[in-house]
Amino acid sequence: MTLNLTDAEMGVLEGLCAKKDLSKIGVIRQALRLYQMVDVRLERGDKLFFEDDKTKDKSEVMML
Repeated sequence: MTLNLTDAEMGVLEGLCAKKDLSKIGVIRQALRLYQMVDVRLERGDKLFFEDDKTKDKSEVMML
């Protein structure tokens, strides 16, 4: 498989690799598993939120 990324996208991928101590394929595999899990939950009608730990403010994440 060939994956073409912009310089900015490659920079993000490399940054995540360093931060998580994973290979590029490891980061991509985790991203795919996360995306799949989110997609399944959204399809069944669940919503995805981020919550501020201090203020408890919630923001809904809208997926395409």
